[in-house]
Amino acid sequence: MNLSEFLMNTRDRVSMEMSERMQDNALPYPSEELVFSEVVMRHMADVGITDEPNVCHFTGKVGNANLRLAGYAVSEDFDNLDLFVSLYIGADVPSPVSDNEVKQAAGQCLQFLTMCVEGKLAPKLDATNDAYEIATVIESCYASLDRIRIFVLTDRISKAKNFKSREVRSKTVSLEVMDLERLHRHWSEGKPRDELVVNFEELSGGALPCVYVPGQLTGYDYALAAIPAETLYALYEKFGPRLLEANVRSFLSATGKVNRGIRDTLRDDPEHFMAYNNGIVLIADEARLGRAADGSVGLSWLRGMQIVNGGQTTASIYFTKKKAPEVDLGRVRVPAKVIVLQTEDSSAEEQMISDISRYANSQNSVKQSDLSANKPFHVQFEKLADSTFLPDGVGRWFYERAAGSYNVLLAREGTTAAKLRNLKDAIPPARKMSKTDLARYYLAWAKRPHDVAYGTQKNFTRFMEDLAEEKLDIPDPLTVIWYKRLVAIAILYKAAQRLSRAKHFQQAQANIAAYLVSVISDRLGSSINLDRIWDRQEISKELLAQLEVWAIEVEKALRADAGRRMISEQAKRPECWNSVRSYSFSKVRADIPELA
Repeated sequence: MNLSEFLMNTRDRVSMEMSERMQDNALPYPSEELVFSEVVMRHMADVGITDEPNVCHFTGKVGNANLRLAGYAVSEDFDNLDLFVSLYIGADVPSPVSDNEVKQAAGQCLQFLTMCVEGKLAPKLDATNDAYEIATVIESCYASLDRIRIFVLTDRISKAKNFKSREVRSKTVSLEVMDLERLHRHWSEGKPRDELVVNFEELSGGALPCVYVPGQLTGYDYALAAIPAETLYALYEKFGPRLLEANVRSFLSATGKVNRGIRDTLRDDPEHFMAYNNGIVLIADEARLGRAADGSVGLSWLRGMQIVNGGQTTASIYFTKKKAPEVDLGRVRVPAKVIVLQTEDSSAEEQMISDISRYANSQNSVKQSDLSANKPFHVQFEKLADSTFLPDGVGRWFYERAAGSYNVLLAREGTTAAKLRNLKDAIPPARKMSKTDLARYYLAWAKRPHDVAYGTQKNFTRFMEDLAEEKLDIPDPLTVIWYKRLVAIAILYKAAQRLSRAKHFQQAQANIAAYLVSVISDRLGSSINLDRIWDRQEISKELLAQLEVWAIEVEKALRADAGRRMISEQAKRPECWNSVRSYSFSKVRADIPELA
């Protein structure tokens, strides 16, 4: 799929989501630009670039300063903050966006941040305002933030992907652009690690000495090296959890918790770190060799680098230095095994990465369930999705077991305009379900909205851990009946999402949707006819009306339980679900067909 085709695909996706939100009398989003922003933010969270995002449409003026925001993401420990602003024009052909436009948008978002930090914005906002929650959080937690980024999201092409960092109250704020080209690499190829380019000559002052073994017939090249801890620190500071291979990222997502043994060795015995530590395992898509300072063979450059084992070591090095600047990383080296993939078969490549992850992590606490893409459950679910057609005998749902596989399908089978159109009619993006989507739908229906509130990756980890320990009510092997009912739950969840995005829900939209589905399951789950929802591929207008009434009440219950705390944080507590569960909800309508 070339850039022009991808642009049209993106426009279609935004239009499709706009249409979805205009159905069932749910209020539409104010503009396509905000839908585009949410789609991009959700994708960035799925691939580990940012934490769980929150939509927050805000434009305003304080004094002479113009403020603008499309969304935000705050890490669980309040040490990372990402702010988003959008430049969407709905272009028909790939077109450039000027540096001035990007800088202006980033500047307005920077002004929003500055006014929040200085305490000038929150007092001017009503507590129900879309931006009130994040304004108060920034004001109170700014001192504890370690990383602050502003992303400009655009459907055009920016010459620069990064701009000069700014300073706000002695903290560095980095400015990045997520433009059409970057999005294309993420969505069409399904390999977000492509953007992780590491130049050791710049980071380490020269090529890394190594023992390099060409693969020839093995499908990969192999190298052994010792990476300076300062280099790993710089890489983690730049890329964060994106360095960690996607299947284990959620387990290893660094929240600031430091392995005590690693910390103590770094502080007290840095020269022996390499002797004591098991090292890390990296995979890469491409490597360039050069000469180290002593003339030996060295690694100069890696593209698509990912850490498949040693994420805890890397994160611990970063957070130890961050929390104790006096620690001298200059004397620390980390043993590294580097595997450079040589296969052109994306399926074989993903299988190999999963196997490397599994065997490399066999001696530590990363569970097999974290290495999930090729687990039997997901393979079975994919087969059911491929072979189970809708009642019309033509359409079906698509299970995206491997990232980017939906776009691969469109590119492989949509070879003509007519074939692509027919394929999208049969399997539209609205009927695509990812692994993390499945976990979200299932756990919300299982009355665990507090787990869903932890966000895409952590919720998925909980799902996989419970699946591995056979704690979930899931048949083995999977059955067609179970599959259809899970899809029906997905349809119900999507309807709840559309309602939660309506204008009268300005805050905690994702939490309202998850809690609403859990309330439906709790109140009606034993009597609701999921087979009817599958047969019609939609919920009735009567059930939708019931959802709309309860959605308003769910929001009130969440707000009452949170008090002055952030709803998105309070929603993670099991006590919050107990509180919402005991709320006095309106009576159930008597005319809901799904309950007949």
